[in-house]
Amino acid sequence: MSIAAVRRDEKDLTQITFAIQQLAEGRSNAHGSVTLTQNAGTTTVSAPTCGSGSTVLLFPETAAAATEFVAGTLRVGTISNGSFIITHVNSATAGRTFRWVAFG
Repeated sequence: MSIAAVRRDEKDLTQITFAIQQLAEGRSNAHGSVTLTQNAGTTTVSAPTCGSGSTVLLFPETAAAATEFVAGTLRVGTISNGSFIITHVNSATAGRTFRWVAFG
C-alpha cells in the first residue's frame, strides 16, 4: 500500500501528520512488482525510492517465480539510486513474477 507523498515545502501540518501516521502503519512507496525478462540473465528494475545503500527483498508471486526462488538461482545484484538489477537463470519461462520491497 502506498503512502501519500508530501512535498518538501509542505506547510499543512494535517498533511504532514497524515503522512507520518501512514508510515507508522507500515505503508511505503518503496515496493513494486517485476516479471523477470525471458531469454536473459538479468532484469533491471526501475525503483525511484531505491538507493545505493538499500536492501531489496523479493517475494515470489507466481508458481514459476516460486520455482526459481526455491532453486536459489536468482539474487539482487547491483543496487543503485533509482534501480536495481536481478541476476537470474537465462530461461524462456514466462511469468516469473515477484513482488519487491526496498528498505533503507
